[in-house]
Amino acid sequence: MEYLEFELPIKELEDQLQKCQIIGTESEVDVTETCKQIEKKLLATKKDIYKNLTPWQRVQMSRHPNRPYTLDYIKALCGESFLELHGDRTFKDDKAMIGGLGKIGDQSFMFIGQQKGYNTKTRQYRNFGMANPEGYRKALRLMKSAEKFGIPVVTLLDTPGAYPGLEAEERGQGEAIARNILEMTRLKVPIITIVIGEGASGGALGIGVGDKVLMLENTWYSVISPESCSSILWRSWEYKEQAADALKLTATDMKKLKIVDEIIKEPLGGAHQDREKTFATVSAAILKTFEELKNLSPKDLVDQRMGKYANMGVYKG
Repeated sequence: MEYLEFELPIKELEDQLQKCQIIGTESEVDVTETCKQIEKKLLATKKDIYKNLTPWQRVQMSRHPNRPYTLDYIKALCGESFLELHGDRTFKDDKAMIGGLGKIGDQSFMFIGQQKGYNTKTRQYRNFGMANPEGYRKALRLMKSAEKFGIPVVTLLDTPGAYPGLEAEERGQGEAIARNILEMTRLKVPIITIVIGEGASGGALGIGVGDKVLMLENTWYSVISPESCSSILWRSWEYKEQAADALKLTATDMKKLKIVDEIIKEPLGGAHQDREKTFATVSAAILKTFEELKNLSPKDLVDQRMGKYANMGVYKG
């Protein structure tokens, strides 16, 4: 298990508990009471740390290397029923953006999301979860297929941003994202969007227009990352914590600002601490949200979605 800097007090107690259990196993000394006291202190420490996380600490949690990614969610939710679909029919298949058909129970969904890698090799293969224009065009192709057959869409957001390389700009990165935003606002099937990790910039928004937008508790959603914001405003990454505070990027902030509709609670310590519980919670949230949307007519769906985004923000006429 990997620990973040602010989790080190937890690591110390877990190490103590492990040593205590080893002593009890390897000797005749009764350490039951000592182990119970350490367990009690460990639980109290966890509650205290995770109850008072700063925005920057939540950003760190969203990037935890053990955190489940898009394919982990899809495989857990759909099992063997998931059929991955490839290619944008224009350039190539983008490995950073994955999508396909799957079932939760008896209900079919079109799943689309960014996929990060687990080690150096797979991170390069997935381009660190940063999609090229062909990734967004693949996503749009799948959404249009879902619309044709009346299948609801579920998008899973987890990206540090769209790929900013020269070749991506040459192939129309900005246009591809803008096209997706336009087409998603008028798609005639329900769209459920869930932020499962990092929701950064237009890279996230390119598949992030939904009838209902949900965020896992330890995720963030913003026009820019704290590091990039810090480097622009202060010419240094040293002020990333202040930037995270100022950006109001946590799930709580997003709910307060009415950018997202619901926060999905995570197990104590984050989604990676109890994956099965996280998957079950997300599955239940998807089905519950779909129940709320499934009886709306295509016209009502589109009108409601357009109204939702038109009412965001404060402006003067």
